[in-house]
Amino acid sequence: MADMEEVVVQANCRPEETRATHPFRSSSNQYGQVIPITTSLPPRREEDGADWGCGELNPQDAWLPITESRNGNTISATFHLICSGIGIQALLLPLAFATLGWAWGIICLSLAFTWQLYTTWLLVHLHESESGIRYSRYLHLAVRAFGLKLGKFLTIFPVMYQSGGTCVQLIIIGGGIMELFFKNVCDVKSLNCTECFLVFMCMAIVVAQFPNLNSIAWVSFIGAITAVGYCTLIWALSIGKGRPSDISYNPPEVDSNMDRFGGIMNSIGIIFITFRGHNVMLEIQGTLPSSSKHPSHKQMWRGVTISYALIAMCLLPLAIAGFWVYGNKIPSSYGKILSSVSNFHGHKPSTFVLGLICIIIVINCLSTFQIYSMVVFDNLEFKYTSRKSKPCAQWLRMVFRFLFGGVAFFAAVALPFLPRLAPLIGGMTLPLAYAYPCFMWIAIKKPQPRSGKWCINMGLGCLGLVLSVVLVVAAIWNLTDKGLNANFFKPE
Repeated sequence: MADMEEVVVQANCRPEETRATHPFRSSSNQYGQVIPITTSLPPRREEDGADWGCGELNPQDAWLPITESRNGNTISATFHLICSGIGIQALLLPLAFATLGWAWGIICLSLAFTWQLYTTWLLVHLHESESGIRYSRYLHLAVRAFGLKLGKFLTIFPVMYQSGGTCVQLIIIGGGIMELFFKNVCDVKSLNCTECFLVFMCMAIVVAQFPNLNSIAWVSFIGAITAVGYCTLIWALSIGKGRPSDISYNPPEVDSNMDRFGGIMNSIGIIFITFRGHNVMLEIQGTLPSSSKHPSHKQMWRGVTISYALIAMCLLPLAIAGFWVYGNKIPSSYGKILSSVSNFHGHKPSTFVLGLICIIIVINCLSTFQIYSMVVFDNLEFKYTSRKSKPCAQWLRMVFRFLFGGVAFFAAVALPFLPRLAPLIGGMTLPLAYAYPCFMWIAIKKPQPRSGKWCINMGLGCLGLVLSVVLVVAAIWNLTDKGLNANFFKPE
């Protein structure tokens, strides 16, 4: 941290600082642009994060994968948002509707979508301060809003879990889907789960060698196409196969009121944690250029509007069609859901349909891995450049990425039940999307106490914290009652 302070102090002592050219940048300026960094800003207190290297003042930003290139645009931001915003967890939305029913299911889904869209708007407009400083990482904005100690305490675990932990989950899900594909489509019985994890991890790390977040825009394009593709394919096939005659839409019977409460809260948790990506929202906006005449929030909000419209058109039909077809008999695991979708009118599952869906999901997991892992790579390089005051060499970047791939692989092998913990850990990290942005808006913008904006943000922030606590309690209850089961991909 002393080295970091030295870098920032040096930047503040010079009237103007120009970003050094990074060794990964080409002469055609394909990956980045040279941006002058002015330092004529009023001094800030230590507790506001002035000593932490936050914002556009820090020349270190030109060396890090998140902010190395600011040549993005609305289209690239849209691809990143769709790719990071739609996950295979969306397949469980009909399961939530089976407990909540039609009315409450649609109400909760609409409420969650509107709520997280509002907090996204807050983050997009908090990305740049009035003095021109850009906060291109969620943790830096939290430090600015809450102070150094409280900001790090509140957000380090949620941000690291939703980046590194998401990568581990993607290995488990992608590897599990690959195992399902090999055993049920290719009839290859010799590959086990660990070997499939390793194959997926190797492919993901090979793709992860791109230097910065902006350079993987085409990967996010593929991820966006596959995400929209498998969601649309699944709900369209569900409607096409027709509805069995013995389907019921009544909530499943439970033994006690506590079981009913746990089931309801677990279903609400499934809906709320389906919407993801807030931990990379500021990072994606950090790839966009910005000036006083054309601030980045205009391009970013256009990208958010387009991407969230597409996300809504994917998730709402998926939830409604899945519940309409299966009712309260909706399968509870990914493998059973995929097998049920490919099973037309009670016949043997179509290997072509099952194989196609599996391939699309694996490609999507590989693409999504690149966005969330970039946050981890950025943090690793941040620690190195803070100590050495120079950018990472290309070989060192490769070492960092292969090292993270190995750690993530071993975590996936050791914790194959991690997706079962998603309701629990998702409840713990829920404030990152639904509460903290509201409190950060109040802390930074300082609206008049008890004014309309103050009451809305304070109310939503407190409600988000209460919801987080309730979901964690319900998740613990469900885990103690049902236990852990790591076999999510076994077909019917």
